[in-house]
Amino acid sequence: MSAPRKVLIVDDEESMRLLLGRYVSSIAGTEVTLAGGCEEALRLARDRDYDLILLGLLMPGIGGIEVLNRIRSGSRNAATRVIIVSVMADPDTQNVCKALGIDDYIVKPVVRKTLVAAMKAGLAQAAN
Repeated sequence: MSAPRKVLIVDDEESMRLLLGRYVSSIAGTEVTLAGGCEEALRLARDRDYDLILLGLLMPGIGGIEVLNRIRSGSRNAATRVIIVSVMADPDTQNVCKALGIDDYIVKPVVRKTLVAAMKAGLAQAAN
């Protein structure tokens, strides 16, 4: 039996973390870690390897874009697949995130089918 695929969910809204956690848990062989803020996300990304990160952008503190930047620029998860899950639908924000190497960008409100498909694709790519 293979090791579970580790997914980190970062969002300051508890209801969103729990919803995304349920979606991730619907994919067989996944293990979910929840982070409610930027500093917690950075600590977890520094201490543990993940196969996929779901990251919100509008969070107190340094915000999701800076979390992404720091993960990409020096954590053990620098090459980890990242899917942004945000209400920010503007092209400029999406382009900044793409320049930082995200794998997908899902706009809230989240459509379960779309997100699960993106997560499955990200986890499949992470396995290669």
